[in-house]
Amino acid sequence: MSASTTPTVTMDQSKAEVLTSKIENDAIHIKNSSRSSDIHNSSENEKRPNGIAANSHSGSTKERDQELYEFVKWDEGEPENPCNFPTFKKWVIVLIVGQGALCATVCSSIVAMTYDAVRLEFGISAEVATLGVTLFIFGLGIGPLFLGPLSEFYGRSPIYRWSYLFFVLFNIPVALAKNAQTWLIGRFLSGFSGAAFLSVAGGSVSDLFRGSKLSLPMSVFSASPFLGPVIGPIVGGFINQNANWRWTWYVQIIWTAVELALLTFFVPETYSPVLLKKKAQRLRRETGNERLRAPLELDKRTILEATLLSCTIPFKLVAAEPMALVLNIWTSLLLGILYMFFSAFPIVFTAHGFDLQEKGLTFIGIGVGIILATGANPLFTRQTARRAERRNAQIPPAERTPPPPEEHLIKGLYGAVLCPLALFWFAFTTYPSVHWVVPIIASVPFGFGMVIAYSSTFTFLVDAYRPYAASALAANSFMRSALAGAFPLFTVQMYRSLGTQWASALCAFLLFALAPFP
Repeated sequence: MSASTTPTVTMDQSKAEVLTSKIENDAIHIKNSSRSSDIHNSSENEKRPNGIAANSHSGSTKERDQELYEFVKWDEGEPENPCNFPTFKKWVIVLIVGQGALCATVCSSIVAMTYDAVRLEFGISAEVATLGVTLFIFGLGIGPLFLGPLSEFYGRSPIYRWSYLFFVLFNIPVALAKNAQTWLIGRFLSGFSGAAFLSVAGGSVSDLFRGSKLSLPMSVFSASPFLGPVIGPIVGGFINQNANWRWTWYVQIIWTAVELALLTFFVPETYSPVLLKKKAQRLRRETGNERLRAPLELDKRTILEATLLSCTIPFKLVAAEPMALVLNIWTSLLLGILYMFFSAFPIVFTAHGFDLQEKGLTFIGIGVGIILATGANPLFTRQTARRAERRNAQIPPAERTPPPPEEHLIKGLYGAVLCPLALFWFAFTTYPSVHWVVPIIASVPFGFGMVIAYSSTFTFLVDAYRPYAASALAANSFMRSALAGAFPLFTVQMYRSLGTQWASALCAFLLFALAPFP
Protein backbone atom coordinates (compact mmCIF):
# COMPACT_ATOMS: atom_id res chain seq x y z
CA MET A 1 0.00 0.00 0.00
CA SER A 2 2.80 2.41 0.86
CA ALA A 3 4.48 1.76 -2.46
CA SER A 4 1.41 2.85 -4.36
CA THR A 5 0.79 5.87 -2.17
CA THR A 6 4.17 7.58 -2.38
CA PRO A 7 4.09 8.37 -6.13
CA THR A 8 0.60 9.82 -5.65
CA VAL A 9 1.93 12.32 -3.13
CA THR A 10 4.60 13.50 -5.53
CA MET A 11 2.16 13.82 -8.40
CA ASP A 12 -0.41 15.74 -6.35
CA GLN A 13 2.17 18.08 -4.92
CA SER A 14 3.51 18.87 -8.40
CA LYS A 15 0.00 19.49 -9.69
CA ALA A 16 -0.65 21.91 -6.84
CA GLU A 17 2.63 23.70 -7.54
CA VAL A 18 1.79 24.02 -11.25
CA LEU A 19 -1.68 25.37 -10.47
CA THR A 20 -0.28 27.86 -7.96
CA SER A 21 2.33 28.97 -10.50
CA LYS A 22 -0.34 29.55 -13.13
CA ILE A 23 -2.42 31.73 -10.80
CA GLU A 24 0.61 33.69 -9.62
CA ASN A 25 1.62 34.32 -13.23
CA ASP A 26 -1.89 35.54 -14.03
CA ALA A 27 -1.66 37.90 -11.06
CA ILE A 28 1.63 39.30 -12.33
CA HIS A 29 0.20 39.67 -15.82
CA ILE A 30 -2.87 41.57 -14.61
CA LYS A 31 -0.78 43.76 -12.35
CA ASN A 32 1.61 44.77 -15.10
CA SER A 33 -0.62 44.71 -18.18
CA SER A 34 -1.55 48.37 -17.78
CA ARG A 35 2.03 49.63 -17.64
CA SER A 36 3.37 51.13 -20.86
CA SER A 37 6.83 49.71 -20.22
CA ASP A 38 5.47 46.22 -20.77
CA ILE A 39 3.95 46.91 -24.19
CA HIS A 40 7.10 45.91 -26.05
CA ASN A 41 7.57 42.80 -23.94
CA SER A 42 3.98 41.71 -24.45
CA SER A 43 4.29 42.04 -28.22
CA GLU A 44 7.39 39.86 -28.14
CA ASN A 45 5.70 37.35 -25.86
CA GLU A 46 2.89 36.88 -28.34
CA LYS A 47 5.37 35.08 -30.61
CA ARG A 48 6.22 32.55 -27.90
CA PRO A 49 4.25 29.45 -26.89
CA ASN A 50 1.62 29.94 -24.19
CA GLY A 51 3.01 30.11 -20.69
CA ILE A 52 6.68 30.69 -21.57
CA ALA A 53 6.51 34.47 -21.47
CA ALA A 54 4.60 34.53 -18.21
CA ASN A 55 6.94 32.07 -16.56
CA SER A 56 10.10 33.84 -17.67
CA HIS A 57 8.69 37.17 -16.54
CA SER A 58 7.69 35.69 -13.21
CA GLY A 59 11.13 34.17 -12.76
CA SER A 60 12.99 37.39 -13.63
CA THR A 61 10.74 39.40 -11.31
CA LYS A 62 11.37 37.04 -8.40
CA GLU A 63 15.13 37.04 -9.02
CA ARG A 64 15.21 40.83 -9.12
CA ASP A 65 13.17 41.07 -5.89
CA GLN A 66 15.52 38.64 -4.16
CA GLU A 67 18.46 40.87 -5.10
CA LEU A 68 16.79 44.11 -3.99
CA TYR A 69 15.05 42.99 -0.78
CA GLU A 70 15.44 40.81 2.30
CA PHE A 71 12.20 38.91 2.80
CA VAL A 72 10.77 38.66 6.31
CA LYS A 73 9.80 35.18 7.52
CA TRP A 74 8.48 33.67 10.72
CA ASP A 75 11.08 32.68 13.29
CA GLU A 76 10.84 29.30 14.97
CA GLY A 77 8.21 29.45 17.73
CA GLU A 78 7.38 33.12 17.11
CA PRO A 79 4.19 33.90 19.09
CA GLU A 80 2.78 36.25 16.42
CA ASN A 81 2.63 33.32 13.99
CA PRO A 82 -1.02 32.10 14.07
CA CYS A 83 0.19 28.49 14.02
CA ASN A 84 1.90 29.18 17.37
CA PHE A 85 -1.14 30.70 19.08
CA PRO A 86 -2.10 28.91 22.32
CA THR A 87 -4.52 26.06 21.68
CA PHE A 88 -7.23 27.74 23.76
CA LYS A 89 -6.95 30.93 21.72
CA LYS A 90 -7.12 28.97 18.48
CA TRP A 91 -10.31 27.24 19.55
CA VAL A 92 -11.90 30.50 20.71
CA ILE A 93 -11.32 31.89 17.20
CA VAL A 94 -12.66 28.72 15.55
CA LEU A 95 -15.80 28.72 17.70
CA ILE A 96 -16.52 32.42 17.12
CA VAL A 97 -16.13 32.24 13.35
CA GLY A 98 -18.08 28.97 13.38
CA GLN A 99 -20.87 30.75 15.25
CA GLY A 100 -20.76 33.43 12.56
CA ALA A 101 -21.39 30.75 9.93
CA LEU A 102 -24.13 29.26 12.12
CA CYS A 103 -25.85 32.63 12.47
CA ALA A 104 -25.71 33.36 8.74
CA THR A 105 -27.14 29.96 7.79
CA VAL A 106 -29.87 30.14 10.45
CA CYS A 107 -30.87 33.36 8.73
CA SER A 108 -31.07 31.50 5.42
CA SER A 109 -33.65 28.94 6.55
CA ILE A 110 -35.57 30.63 9.34
CA VAL A 111 -37.50 32.58 6.70
CA ALA A 112 -39.29 29.36 5.67
CA MET A 113 -41.42 29.59 8.80
CA THR A 114 -42.59 33.12 7.89
CA TYR A 115 -44.00 32.25 4.46
CA ASP A 116 -47.68 32.15 5.40
CA ALA A 117 -47.59 35.40 7.40
CA VAL A 118 -45.58 37.24 4.74
CA ARG A 119 -47.91 36.06 1.96
CA LEU A 120 -50.92 37.41 3.83
CA GLU A 121 -49.33 40.76 4.75
CA PHE A 122 -47.75 41.51 1.36
CA GLY A 123 -50.35 39.79 -0.83
CA ILE A 124 -47.82 37.65 -2.72
CA SER A 125 -47.85 34.10 -4.07
CA ALA A 126 -46.10 31.11 -2.54
CA GLU A 127 -43.46 31.20 -5.29
CA VAL A 128 -42.60 34.85 -4.55
CA ALA A 129 -42.40 34.10 -0.83
CA THR A 130 -39.98 31.27 -1.60
CA LEU A 131 -37.66 33.86 -3.16
CA GLY A 132 -36.92 34.90 0.43
CA VAL A 133 -34.78 31.75 0.67
CA THR A 134 -33.54 31.76 -2.92
CA LEU A 135 -32.25 35.35 -3.02
CA PHE A 136 -30.52 35.02 0.35
CA ILE A 137 -28.73 31.86 -0.80
CA PHE A 138 -27.76 33.50 -4.10
CA GLY A 139 -26.23 36.29 -2.01
CA LEU A 140 -24.34 33.68 0.00
CA GLY A 141 -23.02 32.23 -3.24
CA ILE A 142 -21.96 35.47 -4.93
CA GLY A 143 -20.46 37.12 -1.85
CA PRO A 144 -17.52 34.71 -1.42
CA LEU A 145 -16.35 35.42 -4.97
CA PHE A 146 -15.45 38.91 -3.72
CA LEU A 147 -15.00 38.51 0.03
CA GLY A 148 -13.08 35.21 0.04
CA PRO A 149 -10.24 36.08 -2.34
CA LEU A 150 -10.05 39.66 -1.06
CA SER A 151 -9.37 38.26 2.40
CA GLU A 152 -6.19 36.76 0.99
CA PHE A 153 -5.17 40.23 -0.14
CA TYR A 154 -6.31 42.41 2.79
CA GLY A 155 -6.59 39.83 5.57
CA ARG A 156 -9.39 37.97 7.30
CA SER A 157 -10.20 40.35 10.15
CA PRO A 158 -11.33 43.41 8.14
CA ILE A 159 -13.55 41.22 5.97
CA TYR A 160 -15.19 39.67 9.03
CA ARG A 161 -15.93 42.96 10.74
CA TRP A 162 -17.14 44.96 7.78
CA SER A 163 -19.22 42.17 6.26
CA TYR A 164 -20.91 41.41 9.57
CA LEU A 165 -21.60 45.09 10.19
CA PHE A 166 -23.50 45.21 6.90
CA PHE A 167 -25.13 41.88 7.73
CA VAL A 168 -26.64 43.53 10.80
CA LEU A 169 -27.68 46.64 8.87
CA PHE A 170 -29.30 44.84 5.93
CA ASN A 171 -31.41 42.68 8.24
CA ILE A 172 -33.10 45.84 9.52
CA PRO A 173 -35.08 46.52 6.29
CA VAL A 174 -36.07 42.84 6.25
CA ALA A 175 -37.57 43.26 9.72
CA LEU A 176 -39.25 46.60 8.99
CA ALA A 177 -40.28 46.03 5.35
CA LYS A 178 -43.64 47.45 4.25
CA ASN A 179 -43.69 45.67 0.88
CA ALA A 180 -42.33 42.54 -0.75
CA GLN A 181 -39.75 44.44 -2.83
CA THR A 182 -37.98 45.85 0.23
CA TRP A 183 -38.17 42.49 1.95
CA LEU A 184 -36.62 40.59 -0.97
CA ILE A 185 -33.87 43.16 -1.67
CA GLY A 186 -32.94 43.12 2.02
CA ARG A 187 -32.76 39.34 1.93
CA PHE A 188 -30.31 39.33 -1.00
CA LEU A 189 -28.08 42.04 0.48
CA SER A 190 -28.00 40.41 3.92
CA GLY A 191 -27.06 37.09 2.29
CA PHE A 192 -24.26 38.77 0.33
CA SER A 193 -22.94 40.42 3.51
CA GLY A 194 -23.05 37.24 5.58
CA ALA A 195 -21.24 35.22 2.92
CA ALA A 196 -17.76 35.78 4.37
CA PHE A 197 -18.26 32.94 6.82
CA LEU A 198 -18.82 30.39 4.08
CA SER A 199 -15.34 30.93 2.63
CA VAL A 200 -13.15 33.17 4.76
CA ALA A 201 -13.78 31.21 7.95
CA GLY A 202 -12.38 28.05 6.35
CA GLY A 203 -9.25 30.02 5.47
CA SER A 204 -8.95 31.12 9.10
CA VAL A 205 -9.08 27.53 10.28
CA SER A 206 -6.28 26.60 7.87
CA ASP A 207 -4.27 29.60 9.13
CA LEU A 208 -4.33 28.19 12.66
CA PHE A 209 -3.91 24.44 12.16
CA ARG A 210 -1.75 22.24 9.97
CA GLY A 211 -1.65 18.61 8.85
CA SER A 212 -3.44 16.08 11.00
CA LYS A 213 -4.44 18.77 13.51
CA LEU A 214 -6.61 20.44 10.86
CA SER A 215 -9.23 17.71 10.67
CA LEU A 216 -11.05 18.27 14.00
CA PRO A 217 -11.38 22.08 13.86
CA MET A 218 -12.37 21.87 10.19
CA SER A 219 -15.02 19.31 11.12
CA VAL A 220 -16.39 21.64 13.83
CA PHE A 221 -16.44 24.54 11.40
CA SER A 222 -18.03 22.39 8.68
CA ALA A 223 -20.85 21.40 11.04
CA SER A 224 -21.76 25.04 11.79
CA PRO A 225 -23.21 26.01 8.39
CA PHE A 226 -25.24 22.78 8.35
CA LEU A 227 -26.62 23.03 11.85
CA GLY A 228 -27.76 26.55 10.93
CA PRO A 229 -30.32 25.53 8.29
CA VAL A 230 -31.63 22.88 10.70
CA ILE A 231 -31.88 25.21 13.69
CA GLY A 232 -33.56 27.92 11.60
CA PRO A 233 -36.93 26.17 11.13
CA ILE A 234 -36.95 24.97 14.75
CA VAL A 235 -36.46 28.48 16.16
CA GLY A 236 -38.61 30.07 13.46
CA GLY A 237 -41.46 27.66 14.11
CA PHE A 238 -41.71 28.64 17.79
CA ILE A 239 -41.36 32.37 17.07
CA ASN A 240 -43.99 32.45 14.33
CA GLN A 241 -46.38 30.19 16.22
CA ASN A 242 -46.42 32.58 19.19
CA ALA A 243 -45.43 36.06 17.90
CA ASN A 244 -45.51 38.34 14.87
CA TRP A 245 -43.27 37.25 11.97
CA ARG A 246 -41.15 40.40 12.36
CA TRP A 247 -39.82 39.07 15.65
CA THR A 248 -38.00 36.46 13.56
CA TRP A 249 -35.72 39.25 12.33
CA TYR A 250 -35.54 41.16 15.61
CA VAL A 251 -34.07 38.04 17.22
CA GLN A 252 -31.69 37.63 14.26
CA ILE A 253 -30.50 41.25 14.52
CA ILE A 254 -29.76 40.88 18.25
CA TRP A 255 -27.77 37.70 17.60
CA THR A 256 -25.75 39.23 14.75
CA ALA A 257 -24.95 42.31 16.85
CA VAL A 258 -23.54 40.10 19.61
CA GLU A 259 -21.51 38.14 17.04
CA LEU A 260 -20.13 41.39 15.61
CA ALA A 261 -18.90 42.37 19.09
CA LEU A 262 -17.21 38.98 19.55
CA LEU A 263 -15.50 39.29 16.17
CA THR A 264 -14.27 42.78 16.98
CA PHE A 265 -12.77 42.01 20.38
CA PHE A 266 -11.75 38.34 20.27
CA VAL A 267 -10.77 37.45 16.69
CA PRO A 268 -7.35 38.82 15.66
CA GLU A 269 -5.83 38.71 12.20
CA THR A 270 -4.70 35.18 11.29
CA TYR A 271 -3.57 35.53 7.67
CA SER A 272 0.23 35.14 7.66
CA PRO A 273 1.03 37.33 4.60
CA VAL A 274 -0.75 40.30 6.20
CA LEU A 275 0.93 39.66 9.55
CA LEU A 276 4.33 39.39 7.87
CA LYS A 277 3.66 42.73 6.19
CA LYS A 278 3.08 44.30 9.60
CA LYS A 279 6.20 42.58 10.92
CA ALA A 280 8.29 43.97 8.05
CA GLN A 281 6.98 47.49 8.67
CA ARG A 282 7.84 47.18 12.37
CA LEU A 283 11.34 45.86 11.68
CA ARG A 284 12.05 48.70 9.25
CA ARG A 285 11.12 51.22 11.91
CA GLU A 286 13.22 49.48 14.56
CA THR A 287 16.31 48.70 12.46
CA GLY A 288 16.24 51.34 9.75
CA ASN A 289 16.84 48.59 7.17
CA GLU A 290 14.70 49.63 4.20
CA ARG A 291 15.48 46.42 2.32
CA LEU A 292 13.25 44.39 4.64
CA ARG A 293 10.02 43.47 2.88
CA ALA A 294 7.14 41.04 3.13
CA PRO A 295 6.05 39.37 -0.15
CA LEU A 296 2.63 41.02 0.07
CA GLU A 297 4.23 44.49 0.01
CA LEU A 298 5.57 43.87 -3.49
CA ASP A 299 2.08 43.33 -4.85
CA LYS A 300 1.21 46.73 -6.36
CA ARG A 301 -2.23 45.89 -7.65
CA THR A 302 -5.01 48.47 -7.41
CA ILE A 303 -8.30 47.57 -5.72
CA LEU A 304 -9.94 47.13 -9.13
CA GLU A 305 -7.17 44.85 -10.37
CA ALA A 306 -7.29 42.85 -7.15
CA THR A 307 -11.07 42.48 -7.38
CA LEU A 308 -10.98 41.37 -11.02
CA LEU A 309 -8.30 38.81 -10.27
CA SER A 310 -10.05 37.67 -7.09
CA CYS A 311 -13.25 36.95 -8.98
CA THR A 312 -11.44 34.80 -11.53
CA ILE A 313 -9.32 32.66 -9.19
CA PRO A 314 -12.22 30.45 -7.96
CA PHE A 315 -13.30 29.68 -11.53
CA LYS A 316 -9.70 29.00 -12.60
CA LEU A 317 -9.38 26.51 -9.77
CA VAL A 318 -12.52 24.71 -10.91
CA ALA A 319 -11.55 24.83 -14.60
CA ALA A 320 -7.99 23.62 -13.98
CA GLU A 321 -8.81 20.91 -11.44
CA PRO A 322 -11.43 18.27 -12.39
CA MET A 323 -11.29 16.94 -8.82
CA ALA A 324 -12.41 20.28 -7.42
CA LEU A 325 -15.18 20.44 -10.03
CA VAL A 326 -16.70 17.01 -9.32
CA LEU A 327 -16.51 17.52 -5.55
CA ASN A 328 -18.26 20.86 -5.93
CA ILE A 329 -21.02 19.23 -8.00
CA TRP A 330 -21.47 16.51 -5.37
CA THR A 331 -21.64 18.87 -2.41
CA SER A 332 -23.89 21.26 -4.37
CA LEU A 333 -26.48 18.53 -4.84
CA LEU A 334 -26.32 17.65 -1.14
CA LEU A 335 -27.00 21.24 -0.11
CA GLY A 336 -29.74 21.59 -2.71
CA ILE A 337 -31.51 18.58 -1.20
CA LEU A 338 -31.12 20.00 2.30
CA TYR A 339 -32.80 23.27 1.28
CA MET A 340 -35.41 21.31 -0.63
CA PHE A 341 -36.41 19.78 2.71
CA PHE A 342 -37.55 23.18 4.01
CA SER A 343 -40.46 22.98 1.59
CA ALA A 344 -40.75 19.18 1.52
CA PHE A 345 -40.94 18.48 5.26
CA PRO A 346 -44.02 20.70 5.78
CA ILE A 347 -45.73 18.81 2.92
CA VAL A 348 -44.81 15.41 4.38
CA PHE A 349 -45.79 16.18 7.97
CA THR A 350 -48.95 18.16 7.21
CA ALA A 351 -50.45 14.73 6.48
CA HIS A 352 -49.74 13.86 10.14
CA GLY A 353 -51.58 16.96 11.41
CA PHE A 354 -48.50 18.89 12.60
CA ASP A 355 -48.76 22.61 13.40
CA LEU A 356 -46.07 25.18 12.54
CA GLN A 357 -43.74 24.65 15.50
CA GLU A 358 -44.13 20.87 15.28
CA LYS A 359 -43.10 21.01 11.61
CA GLY A 360 -40.01 22.92 12.68
CA LEU A 361 -39.15 20.23 15.22
CA THR A 362 -39.12 17.57 12.50
CA PHE A 363 -35.66 18.86 11.51
CA ILE A 364 -34.23 17.58 14.79
CA GLY A 365 -33.36 14.28 13.09
CA ILE A 366 -30.98 15.96 10.65
CA GLY A 367 -29.53 17.98 13.55
CA VAL A 368 -28.84 14.81 15.53
CA GLY A 369 -27.02 13.34 12.53
CA ILE A 370 -24.91 16.48 12.18
CA ILE A 371 -23.92 16.41 15.86
CA LEU A 372 -23.09 12.68 15.73
CA ALA A 373 -20.91 13.22 12.67
CA THR A 374 -19.00 16.00 14.41
CA GLY A 375 -18.49 13.80 17.47
CA ALA A 376 -17.28 10.92 15.30
CA ASN A 377 -14.47 13.00 13.84
CA PRO A 378 -11.80 11.67 16.31
CA LEU A 379 -12.49 8.16 14.99
CA PHE A 380 -11.74 9.25 11.44
CA THR A 381 -8.69 11.17 12.65
CA ARG A 382 -7.28 8.03 14.31
CA GLN A 383 -7.88 6.04 11.12
CA THR A 384 -5.90 8.66 9.17
CA ALA A 385 -3.09 8.52 11.73
CA ARG A 386 -2.88 4.72 11.51
CA ARG A 387 -2.71 4.87 7.71
CA ALA A 388 0.09 7.44 7.97
CA GLU A 389 2.00 5.16 10.36
CA ARG A 390 1.73 2.23 7.96
CA ARG A 391 2.78 4.38 5.02
CA ASN A 392 5.84 5.79 6.82
CA ALA A 393 6.85 2.62 8.64
CA GLN A 394 9.78 1.92 6.30
CA ILE A 395 10.72 5.58 5.69
CA PRO A 396 13.34 7.43 7.79
CA PRO A 397 11.78 10.25 9.86
CA ALA A 398 13.72 12.95 7.99
CA GLU A 399 12.32 11.78 4.66
CA ARG A 400 8.67 11.42 5.66
CA THR A 401 6.15 13.62 3.89
CA PRO A 402 2.68 14.77 4.97
CA PRO A 403 -0.24 12.63 3.78
CA PRO A 404 -1.69 13.63 0.40
CA PRO A 405 -4.84 15.80 0.45
CA GLU A 406 -6.81 12.85 -0.94
CA GLU A 407 -6.49 11.17 2.48
CA HIS A 408 -9.24 13.54 3.69
CA LEU A 409 -11.68 12.17 1.12
CA ILE A 410 -11.66 8.65 2.53
CA LYS A 411 -14.19 9.51 5.21
CA GLY A 412 -16.27 11.21 2.54
CA LEU A 413 -16.88 7.76 1.06
CA TYR A 414 -19.10 6.98 4.05
CA GLY A 415 -21.20 10.03 3.26
CA ALA A 416 -21.43 9.04 -0.41
CA VAL A 417 -23.09 5.77 0.67
CA LEU A 418 -25.13 6.93 3.68
CA CYS A 419 -26.87 9.90 2.06
CA PRO A 420 -28.64 8.07 -0.81
CA LEU A 421 -29.54 5.12 1.45
CA ALA A 422 -31.05 7.50 4.01
CA LEU A 423 -33.05 9.25 1.30
CA PHE A 424 -34.45 5.95 0.04
CA TRP A 425 -35.45 5.12 3.62
CA PHE A 426 -37.04 8.54 4.05
CA ALA A 427 -38.81 8.39 0.68
CA PHE A 428 -40.71 5.17 1.26
CA THR A 429 -41.69 5.93 4.87
CA THR A 430 -43.49 9.20 4.07
CA TYR A 431 -46.89 7.47 3.75
CA PRO A 432 -49.46 8.84 6.23
CA SER A 433 -49.98 5.27 7.45
CA VAL A 434 -46.35 5.07 8.64
CA HIS A 435 -45.65 6.57 12.06
CA TRP A 436 -44.23 10.10 11.78
CA VAL A 437 -41.12 9.24 13.77
CA VAL A 438 -39.84 6.81 11.11
CA PRO A 439 -39.02 9.40 8.40
CA ILE A 440 -37.49 11.63 11.08
CA ILE A 441 -35.21 8.74 12.14
CA ALA A 442 -34.34 8.23 8.46
CA SER A 443 -33.09 11.82 8.31
CA VAL A 444 -30.45 11.11 11.00
CA PRO A 445 -28.06 9.16 8.71
CA PHE A 446 -28.63 11.78 6.01
CA GLY A 447 -27.41 14.51 8.36
CA PHE A 448 -24.49 12.32 9.44
CA GLY A 449 -23.41 11.51 5.88
CA MET A 450 -23.84 15.09 4.71
CA VAL A 451 -21.50 16.52 7.34
CA ILE A 452 -18.71 14.01 6.84
CA ALA A 453 -19.05 14.55 3.08
CA TYR A 454 -18.65 18.28 3.52
CA SER A 455 -15.96 18.01 6.17
CA SER A 456 -13.85 15.80 3.92
CA THR A 457 -14.40 18.06 0.90
CA PHE A 458 -13.63 21.29 2.78
CA THR A 459 -10.48 19.82 4.31
CA PHE A 460 -9.34 18.49 0.94
CA LEU A 461 -9.85 21.86 -0.78
CA VAL A 462 -8.02 23.74 1.99
CA ASP A 463 -5.13 21.26 2.09
CA ALA A 464 -4.77 20.81 -1.68
CA TYR A 465 -4.97 24.51 -2.58
CA ARG A 466 -3.60 26.03 0.63
CA PRO A 467 -2.23 29.29 -0.87
CA TYR A 468 -5.74 29.95 -2.21
CA ALA A 469 -7.86 28.16 0.39
CA ALA A 470 -10.49 30.91 0.60
CA SER A 471 -10.75 30.98 -3.20
CA ALA A 472 -11.23 27.22 -3.36
CA LEU A 473 -13.99 27.43 -0.76
CA ALA A 474 -15.50 30.43 -2.57
CA ALA A 475 -15.84 28.36 -5.75
CA ASN A 476 -17.46 25.57 -3.75
CA SER A 477 -19.80 28.03 -2.02
CA PHE A 478 -20.86 29.59 -5.33
CA MET A 479 -21.80 26.25 -6.89
CA ARG A 480 -23.51 25.00 -3.74
CA SER A 481 -25.56 28.16 -3.39
CA ALA A 482 -26.66 28.07 -7.03
CA LEU A 483 -28.31 24.68 -6.52
CA ALA A 484 -29.50 25.36 -2.98
CA GLY A 485 -31.23 28.53 -4.15
CA ALA A 486 -32.83 26.85 -7.15
CA PHE A 487 -34.19 23.70 -5.46
CA PRO A 488 -36.84 25.40 -3.26
CA LEU A 489 -38.36 27.06 -6.34
CA PHE A 490 -39.62 23.75 -7.76
CA THR A 491 -39.87 21.57 -4.64
CA VAL A 492 -43.60 22.08 -4.02
CA GLN A 493 -44.49 21.42 -7.65
CA MET A 494 -42.25 18.33 -7.78
CA TYR A 495 -43.71 16.83 -4.60
CA ARG A 496 -47.26 17.48 -5.78
CA SER A 497 -46.62 15.94 -9.21
CA LEU A 498 -44.53 12.92 -8.20
CA GLY A 499 -45.78 12.40 -4.67
CA THR A 500 -43.62 12.48 -1.55
CA GLN A 501 -42.24 8.99 -2.18
CA TRP A 502 -40.96 9.31 -5.74
CA ALA A 503 -39.91 12.95 -5.41
CA SER A 504 -37.61 11.99 -2.53
CA ALA A 505 -36.49 8.81 -4.30
CA LEU A 506 -35.50 10.87 -7.37
CA CYS A 507 -33.04 12.82 -5.22
CA ALA A 508 -31.72 9.54 -3.79
CA PHE A 509 -31.07 8.21 -7.29
CA LEU A 510 -29.16 11.38 -8.18
CA LEU A 511 -26.94 11.04 -5.10
CA PHE A 512 -26.41 7.37 -5.85
CA ALA A 513 -25.21 8.30 -9.35
CA LEU A 514 -22.69 10.79 -7.87
CA ALA A 515 -21.42 8.40 -5.17
CA PRO A 516 -18.20 7.53 -7.09
CA PHE A 517 -17.08 11.19 -7.17
CA PRO A 518 -15.20 11.30 -3.84
